[in-house]
Amino acid sequence: MIEILIVAALVIWSAIVVFKKVFPKTSNSVFTSLSSACESKGWTTLAKWLKPAMAAGCGGSCGCAATDSPAQQKTEVQAVKWK
Repeated sequence: MIEILIVAALVIWSAIVVFKKVFPKTSNSVFTSLSSACESKGWTTLAKWLKPAMAAGCGGSCGCAATDSPAQQKTEVQAVKWK
């Protein structure tokens, strides 16, 4: 019985992750409405957990980072010169 619950939780979690990746705008609107419904019932902790992060930068949903920090530059690989 416990195995069924664990597998069900993993499948539901995976479905939510895929839903957020494939349909970002729809998932934001769904989770925003769920968050506001939970907040109206007084479940503030669940509402904060469900509320999606606000997009920053280029408007969101494009795959770029939501933070304003610059990307880390990679160090150049230098060839070894044998003498």
